[in-house]
Amino acid sequence: MPNKAGLRPNNFKKAPYFCGAFLVPKQTAMPSISKKGTSMPSSPIRKLVPFAEQAERNGNKVYYLNIGQPDIQTPLEAQQAIKEADVPVLAYSHSAGFASLREGLSNYYHGKNLPVNTDEIIVTTGGSEALLFTFGSAMDEGDEIIIPEPFYANYNGFATASGVKVVPVEANIENGFALPPVELFEQAITERTKGILICNPGNPTGYLYSKEELEQLKEIVLKHDLFLIADEVYREFTYDGEAHHSILSMEGLENNAIVVDSFSKRYSMCGARIGCLVSKNKDFMATAMKFAQARLSPPTYAQIASEAALKTPQRYFDEVNAEYVERRNVLVEGLNSIDGVFCPKPKGAFYAVASFPVESAEHFAQWLLSEFNHEGKTLMMAPAAGFYAKPELGANQARLAYVLNTEALKDCIAILKAALEVYPHTTR
Repeated sequence: MPNKAGLRPNNFKKAPYFCGAFLVPKQTAMPSISKKGTSMPSSPIRKLVPFAEQAERNGNKVYYLNIGQPDIQTPLEAQQAIKEADVPVLAYSHSAGFASLREGLSNYYHGKNLPVNTDEIIVTTGGSEALLFTFGSAMDEGDEIIIPEPFYANYNGFATASGVKVVPVEANIENGFALPPVELFEQAITERTKGILICNPGNPTGYLYSKEELEQLKEIVLKHDLFLIADEVYREFTYDGEAHHSILSMEGLENNAIVVDSFSKRYSMCGARIGCLVSKNKDFMATAMKFAQARLSPPTYAQIASEAALKTPQRYFDEVNAEYVERRNVLVEGLNSIDGVFCPKPKGAFYAVASFPVESAEHFAQWLLSEFNHEGKTLMMAPAAGFYAKPELGANQARLAYVLNTEALKDCIAILKAALEVYPHTTR
């Protein structure tokens, strides 16, 4: 018989209970998300994208200084190679990458006085995969990697994905983020430490390590039998007559040195996703090769473009470097002209970290997009807290990428100056 609600009880045998005229659905168990996935950090570079998109929908022009996506043209050699590629079967390549690409890379390194052979190179899907292969090949679950902070935010993600603990050693904005004192590295070393990771020139700081600083690191890793891992993807971008020193050039470090490299920034080919892993340690490379085989091969068309990019003439880099120097000067001098803002002058890459007269650079960056515009324009920058293992260290800092032309950067300085005059939470 129907009940008072006019419904037959038999219809709800699977329901846990019946409330008035409404069926309360049965609560089913949900598969649990991994602890590793839950602890995976969000990208400080991309987390404010929804606010930027809304700012554009509101009719504002947004300058994107949050991400290292240069507006520099990709070399014509790479573009032409893709247009002319005759690939009747888009097949797998060797897991280490095309032999011809590895030979081209070997020639590139020899041109930099770095004696790297083809069997010491594995082509990867961007520098990101090279870092993942490094963590997987050199470290076990629970092992530790020492990194001067602030550091490229995805190092945290790669370490988390590999079950590796990041142990930060604090660099200081007041001295331009120079290598922290050796004593701090010594204090951070434990029985689980497997290596030290640096980015040279640095992302997010643009700091360029001197030969003397690299010698200090060499002494530490040899003393404690550690790997020294150098992310050298910005090698070509050094300024003011300063030279880049690769750990591959350091005698006695052959079994300890691992280099991560990439075509993304050097040739303005971020979407190609081609990088490489370089080391003379045969056991390490043999292990990394197993990871390379597991993902089968790098993308074919991107390798074609990258091989052609290696033929880019030196004048391309001369012109690009001159452009970046001009952009750096406009941005850094402009930032330091604003009351309460401090920005050290980077010697490489195309990033700068600045401190602002605010308690929370993240709130300020979000406010710029959601509540402020200057003559219909605003900007997006990356809060620097996400580049620290201890976020409180960078609470009032942000990374800005000088990947836009100088007129756009001048606009950005005007926007920031006007914003700080009305931002309700300044500390000056």
